[in-house]
Amino acid sequence: MKKTIKTIALATIGTASLVGTTACGPKESPLKAKVDEYALVELKSDLVNNLSENEKQMVKIFFEIGKIADNLFWQQTFGDKALVEGISDKYAREFALIQYGAWDRLDNNQPFLANYGEKPATCNYYPQDITLEEFQAFDDPNKSSWYTVLRRNEDGSLKTLWYHEAYAEEVNRMCELLQQAADLAEDAGLKKYLLERIEAFRTDDYLASDLAWMDMKDSRVDFVIGPIESYDDKFQETKTSYESFILLKDEARSKDLAKFVALLPALQQQLPCKPEYKTFVPGTSSDLNVYDAVFYAGDCNSGSKTIAINLPNDERVHALKGTRRLQLRNSMKAKFDKILLPIGQMVMDPSQVGYLNFDAFFWNVTFHEVAHGLGIKQTINGKGTVDAAMGTEKTSWEEAKADILGLFMVCKLIEMGEITNITEEEAISTYIAGILRSVRFGAASSHGKANMMCFNYMEEQGAFSRNEAGKFIIDFPKAKAAMNSWADLILTVQGDGNYEFATEFRGKNGGITPALQADLDLINNAGIPKDIRFHQGVEVLFQ
Repeated sequence: MKKTIKTIALATIGTASLVGTTACGPKESPLKAKVDEYALVELKSDLVNNLSENEKQMVKIFFEIGKIADNLFWQQTFGDKALVEGISDKYAREFALIQYGAWDRLDNNQPFLANYGEKPATCNYYPQDITLEEFQAFDDPNKSSWYTVLRRNEDGSLKTLWYHEAYAEEVNRMCELLQQAADLAEDAGLKKYLLERIEAFRTDDYLASDLAWMDMKDSRVDFVIGPIESYDDKFQETKTSYESFILLKDEARSKDLAKFVALLPALQQQLPCKPEYKTFVPGTSSDLNVYDAVFYAGDCNSGSKTIAINLPNDERVHALKGTRRLQLRNSMKAKFDKILLPIGQMVMDPSQVGYLNFDAFFWNVTFHEVAHGLGIKQTINGKGTVDAAMGTEKTSWEEAKADILGLFMVCKLIEMGEITNITEEEAISTYIAGILRSVRFGAASSHGKANMMCFNYMEEQGAFSRNEAGKFIIDFPKAKAAMNSWADLILTVQGDGNYEFATEFRGKNGGITPALQADLDLINNAGIPKDIRFHQGVEVLFQ
């Protein structure tokens, strides 16, 4: 089996010369400050004490599988991980490991290692020299699959390879380990999911395993593994990246959230848009649970860290069973304490700083994930699915939808008396401070573009302004009005499949304005971390 494929990691960086600098020792490294932008968090959980011996052994196997997925993501997004592991400057090496390559994911993918230019939109999912015209002319029904890579034949023509072919050695090893874990599984739902995932890895048909994962309701351990998100493919936004989470269920807090699933169809009908844009009926087999994350690998561990999960992505599963929303409470709390709260205290009017609290942050993030399962899935004018009609704009607009509909649902549930531990003012204030946290990731990613569209729209509508001291002050009635009109606009654009408008609007409103950049510079100069990174592993969890 030929493991090595042509990759984008072509430069020699053993001495780790840095962009705009000369080679230097670790103490002088200009990347020390970049590493320090990521607050180090020890990823562990007291919930491990609730596990049986079999479950503990199973979790240790999951760590092994997750490491393989991590290496596969390196192959997909960068190439040979050894190129960065061999960097002599320890800060340059650490930063490259955080970013999974030579490009700063929180700074519009700017290169920070010499001999690397702009990050290829293709990553390693396609030949680097492919053109859009060549891709469009390539007659292969599998070329746009989530689970294929494109390569060249000896004569230079294109061909497709399924992931289980392109990464056969790694996939086979993951299947062996998944079988070992399944043999230990005590929960019937988890056992079925693991066995179905083996078959999915071998065939690249994930529907049955996704459905089995949806039915897995009672396991104290969850294991998200596979090629899942397509954020790294900027050429077609279809190719999925390998990633893995190991999660331990917080059963008490999960029980408290269960009641909200039954409310999803009613919330869908209350969305602030015309009736024809909310005919989709969300499934009520969805669950809404709270977990502690004890391991991240691959795509979810690159750059900014995920704090909530909404899966599967397959719309066939959405229609049949909905989605599962997994809130990663320990990671969420780390980001609030180390990043969001200090930012809010620095930039907001003192009279409104008291509205910031972790419970509001938790609810906003929770319902951001719920919002992915609401809205509209099929265009209303015969253009097919929203995803197909929106093309390369689909993920930015989908993330913007989830952002604002999440806030809408939190406010609606407060109004209904279903959420009782926060006020609407706290939800809105924490949401706006949360945008300031998120936009520090830059506007290169789909999430970044979505953040900026939300921020710029709400500012234009008067949801917030700056006082004489330059501090943000929120006008709550205007903020609620902006929330509703922005949600309406997004759902209308998606339902119409209006790719042209979406592209033009995002082009005008998806960037960081000079005024906001000045705010971000003040935040950055204050030494507030941009994100978190993990000290994690078997030895951390079971110490």
